[in-house]
Amino acid sequence: MRLPERIAVDPEIMMGKPCVKGTRIPVYVLLQKMAAGESEAELLQAYPQLSKADLIAVWDYAARAATEEVVLMES
Repeated sequence: MRLPERIAVDPEIMMGKPCVKGTRIPVYVLLQKMAAGESEAELLQAYPQLSKADLIAVWDYAARAATEEVVLMES
Protein backbone atom coordinates (compact mmCIF):
# COMPACT_ATOMS: atom_id res chain seq x y z
CA MET A 1 0.00 0.00 0.00
CA ARG A 2 1.35 3.42 -0.93
CA LEU A 3 1.24 5.85 2.00
CA PRO A 4 -0.54 9.19 1.82
CA GLU A 5 1.96 12.05 1.55
CA ARG A 6 1.47 13.20 5.15
CA ILE A 7 1.86 9.74 6.71
CA ALA A 8 5.29 8.25 7.43
CA VAL A 9 6.61 4.90 8.60
CA ASP A 10 10.05 4.92 10.20
CA PRO A 11 11.35 2.01 12.29
CA GLU A 12 13.08 4.56 14.53
CA ILE A 13 9.82 6.38 15.37
CA MET A 14 7.05 4.75 17.42
CA MET A 15 8.41 1.29 16.60
CA GLY A 16 7.55 1.70 12.92
CA LYS A 17 3.86 2.45 13.41
CA PRO A 18 2.40 4.79 10.77
CA CYS A 19 2.53 8.36 12.13
CA VAL A 20 1.62 11.80 10.90
CA LYS A 21 4.79 12.94 9.12
CA GLY A 22 7.04 15.15 11.26
CA THR A 23 5.38 14.03 14.50
CA ARG A 24 5.36 11.07 16.85
CA ILE A 25 1.57 10.85 16.67
CA PRO A 26 0.52 7.39 15.48
CA VAL A 27 -2.35 7.12 13.02
CA TYR A 28 -4.05 4.52 15.23
CA VAL A 29 -4.23 6.95 18.18
CA LEU A 30 -6.09 9.53 16.10
CA LEU A 31 -8.40 6.86 14.66
CA GLN A 32 -9.18 5.54 18.16
CA LYS A 33 -9.99 9.04 19.38
CA MET A 34 -12.27 9.65 16.38
CA ALA A 35 -13.97 6.28 16.96
CA ALA A 36 -14.52 7.30 20.59
CA GLY A 37 -16.38 10.39 19.42
CA GLU A 38 -13.77 13.14 19.49
CA SER A 39 -14.46 15.75 16.85
CA GLU A 40 -12.02 17.10 14.32
CA ALA A 41 -11.96 20.39 16.25
CA GLU A 42 -11.15 18.58 19.50
CA LEU A 43 -8.31 16.67 17.86
CA LEU A 44 -6.85 19.83 16.36
CA GLN A 45 -7.06 21.53 19.76
CA ALA A 46 -5.43 18.56 21.53
CA TYR A 47 -2.72 18.28 18.86
CA PRO A 48 -2.01 21.86 17.71
CA GLN A 49 0.88 20.67 15.53
CA LEU A 50 -1.66 18.91 13.27
CA SER A 51 -3.63 20.47 10.44
CA LYS A 52 -6.93 19.54 8.87
CA ALA A 53 -4.91 18.15 5.94
CA ASP A 54 -3.13 15.82 8.39
CA LEU A 55 -6.47 14.46 9.63
CA ILE A 56 -7.63 13.95 6.05
CA ALA A 57 -4.44 11.96 5.43
CA VAL A 58 -5.23 9.81 8.49
CA TRP A 59 -8.71 9.06 7.10
CA ASP A 60 -7.17 8.35 3.69
CA TYR A 61 -4.70 5.95 5.27
CA ALA A 62 -7.51 4.15 7.12
CA ALA A 63 -9.58 3.86 3.94
CA ARG A 64 -6.63 2.44 2.01
CA ALA A 65 -5.78 0.01 4.82
CA ALA A 66 -9.39 -1.19 4.93
CA THR A 67 -9.19 -2.22 1.29
CA GLU A 68 -6.06 -4.31 1.79
CA GLU A 69 -6.58 -8.06 1.91
CA VAL A 70 -5.82 -8.71 5.56
CA VAL A 71 -7.59 -11.34 7.63
CA LEU A 72 -8.29 -10.23 11.20
CA MET A 73 -8.67 -13.04 13.72
CA GLU A 74 -10.33 -12.99 17.11
CA SER A 75 -7.95 -13.41 20.00
